[in-house]
Parts: sequence; C-alpha cells; structure tokens
Amino acid sequence: MADSKMIRAKLQEAGGAGSLEFKFNPSEYSVSKGARWKLPERNMKDKQGGKPEFLGSDPQTISLQIFFDDWEAAFGNVTKDVDKLFDWCAPSRSSVSSEKHQPAELLLIWGSNSQLVDRKFYLEKVSVKYTMFSRTGNPLRATADIVLKEIPNPAAGTNPTSGSIHARKTHLISDGDTLQSIATKEYGNPNFWRGLAIFNDIDDPLRLAIGSRILLPSSDEAAAISKN
Repeated sequence: MADSKMIRAKLQEAGGAGSLEFKFNPSEYSVSKGARWKLPERNMKDKQGGKPEFLGSDPQTISLQIFFDDWEAAFGNVTKDVDKLFDWCAPSRSSVSSEKHQPAELLLIWGSNSQLVDRKFYLEKVSVKYTMFSRTGNPLRATADIVLKEIPNPAAGTNPTSGSIHARKTHLISDGDTLQSIATKEYGNPNFWRGLAIFNDIDDPLRLAIGSRILLPSSDEAAAISKN
C-alpha cells in the first residue's frame, strides 16, 4: 500500500542548526534566472552587428508564499515562526563570530523535488501580512512572501568563463550517521570529516540533526579543506 503521508516543505539551515517546517505546502512558486551578455562594438560594415558574448549566469531566484495559521491553538501566535524568517535576513551567528558577516545558508527541502535539492540559498527578502488576531492582539494568521537567492558553490570558480552554478550531491542524515562515517562512505577517508564540517558550517560535529541534509564537496575540496 502506497504511503499517503503528506511530505511537508521546509526551510533548513545548512548543517541543521535551525529549520522551519511549513504547516501548508506552497500552492505555487516561481523561479527566475538571468544571464549576462556583452554586446560587441558595432562594425559599420556589418549591418546586423556581432553576436553577444556570454559573461556568466546570475544566481537562480525562487519566490514563494508561506501561510501561517495558529488560530486553533489555545494561545495561538504565529510570530515565533515568522521571526525565524526575519532572523535569517541577518548575518549568521557563525559568520559574525568569524567577522565575515555572511547570510545564513538555507536549504529549501520538499521531498524529492529535483529543482530544489542540492542547492543553497540565502533569504533576500521577506514581506509579511498578518490577517487574523486573538482578543489579546496576538497574530493568529499570516502570509509571508519570501525571495530566496541561490548561493554559488566554490566549484563554480573552476571555469571562470562560465559563471554557472553546479548542482551538489547531498547526504540525508539518518540514525547512527557521523561525519566520520559519511566521509568514509563518500571519500574512503574518515579524516575528511573536518572538510564536511567546515563546508557545511557545522559547529558541533557530534550533533547532527536526523532528517537534515548536508552538502558534499568534491573529494579534492574535502581533502584541501581538511588540511586547513
């Protein structure tokens, strides 16, 4: 008998530090991606002009709406979940401590959706509208329009003319997994666990969230990062 359980979409920090599971899956989302081209100087002898030269691809952008509803709870309040989105608009804690001030790296996970898996995003914009309130003024319903922008991975620099973003393999954390066991399985070298930790901004390698996904660098990247 087929499993009829609904798979919930969720936003999750890379490394599993924090997540927001959607109570209702999006009814739609939009994807946009652009490319940069350089037009050659017009040659007076060529009436049609030369062909554009490809300079690179812009990051992929995903826009969607999240619906929050807590009116059935005895003391309903959706602001806690909404505040997670606002928190992700600020630099991540790990980047602040290292004085890099970079955004939180997020995964948009929705089952086996191949367009979303293996990509990292940062939260570029959040716009929230509250639509129902309790007698004490607590927001019970809200809709949040969010814009996620893809984060290029380090491998994109291997071809400076392409500017493209390559998909990454991921590993779904299951019971009993450790960074050492994952490194052994993927690279045949348990010492590459440090590369996995740094690549995914994992502060505590002993606390991996079951059900979260981590990105897998290439073998060469894992080796190089592990030496640092």
